[in-house]
Amino acid sequence: MISQTIAEQFAERIKAGPNLNHASKEWQAAIKARLKWLQKANDHQITPKGDWWNIWLLLAGRGAGKTRCAAEWAWWEAWTKPKTRWLVSAPTSGDVRDVCFEGDSGLINVIPPEIVEAYNKSQHEITLKNGSILKGIAASEPDRFRGPQFHGGWLDELAAWDYLDEARDMIQFGMRLGSQPRLICTTTPKPKPLIVDLTNRDGEDVIYTSASTYDNIKNLAPSFQKQIMQYEGTKLGRQEIYAEIIDPEESGIIKRAWFKLWPNDKPLPRFQYVVQSYDCATSDKTKNDPTACTVWGVFKPSDDKPMSVMLIDCWEEYMQYPDLRPKVVEEADAIYGDENEWGHGKKVDMIVIEDKSAGISLLQDLQRAGLPVRSYNPGNADKMMRLNIVSPIIQRGRIYIPESMTNPGMARDWAEPLITQLCSFPEVRHDDLVDSTTQALRIMRDIGLISIDPVYDANDSYDEDRPKRVNPYAI
Repeated sequence: MISQTIAEQFAERIKAGPNLNHASKEWQAAIKARLKWLQKANDHQITPKGDWWNIWLLLAGRGAGKTRCAAEWAWWEAWTKPKTRWLVSAPTSGDVRDVCFEGDSGLINVIPPEIVEAYNKSQHEITLKNGSILKGIAASEPDRFRGPQFHGGWLDELAAWDYLDEARDMIQFGMRLGSQPRLICTTTPKPKPLIVDLTNRDGEDVIYTSASTYDNIKNLAPSFQKQIMQYEGTKLGRQEIYAEIIDPEESGIIKRAWFKLWPNDKPLPRFQYVVQSYDCATSDKTKNDPTACTVWGVFKPSDDKPMSVMLIDCWEEYMQYPDLRPKVVEEADAIYGDENEWGHGKKVDMIVIEDKSAGISLLQDLQRAGLPVRSYNPGNADKMMRLNIVSPIIQRGRIYIPESMTNPGMARDWAEPLITQLCSFPEVRHDDLVDSTTQALRIMRDIGLISIDPVYDANDSYDEDRPKRVNPYAI
């Protein structure tokens, strides 16, 4: 194993220097512990060489030794760099304590006790005898990262953080001590945008290491080995055992192939009805979701085809309410469609806004202004249920997307974010375009602009066995 070679080289460097017997008992304990670890570590647990990287991203399956690897790296960095500060973060405060600090492979159990000055359990803080500090902060409270500054740190189970982007941003601002702050990020992967971004930066400022559960199988209980076999060949197994980042569109309920492209060289049709749909942000702060707008044109592709819908505009933007109202008023005056022999432009017939948060005030203001607004109330339906309700409309090829002018066979650039959100839901950072879409399609279906229900003969006798229609949004 390469780890054995590294251990031998490390030992040779010690022999070439001052006699280990002349070193302090603390250093003797630290070196012995380090050598012991290097001799047993797997290849993926060895610190990468070179001084060019700032982030070590270790994506590994369950039981692959992520925690032990990071704990060994963190304490050695803190010990060999006296009077430094190191961050240790995990999804929750309990994870920081029970996994990173006190777990079987946590810091308390891998750091030689001879070099520990104090452990403050309540503060999640280890002080080493060289003056270095390992400080635990839960990722569930991103604002706690404001103020503290560090020389580096360990971020555990990054993909499981509830406020991943917010916490990550605050941590980066705190990595400002020393000549080269470094982070080790350990996690079982999920298709979070930040995780994907870090893997794409491999070779730049990130070094990416991947390992499966089987790479550490010798250290796992036989019963665990048997249990994981049932997940072989499944998407969950690919993620949790082999540390594969699953494309979120693989698991989405909406499939990209369901959308139809309107040819770029074909004039836009005559729209019979135009609907604008707004999903308003709950706050104007950037850490919250943006306001999203989608615009839909109802048309009939041909005499032998049913009524369909075309996406004719969409956007997302962070904005305060005073800026939102005039933008909505301006958008309401827009003309959608082409003036040609096939059709003509059309103004908005309906503006749909969910009656919650900022949407309530916006509804009231627009009603007073005489605009054609309609409130939307999803009732008890959660986001997943709302999407499932309208998914048959998309599945049956009733949604058209304008084709790109430069990339044949692809949607236009401005439409791509909507398609990505729909196909990747719920594994998306923001789902505002999803909400805007579901409420628009739901409203259009409810008022009869589009329909996917079978047509019953009006002369048919009443059938008790016929499925009865219910309102899934009813409270």
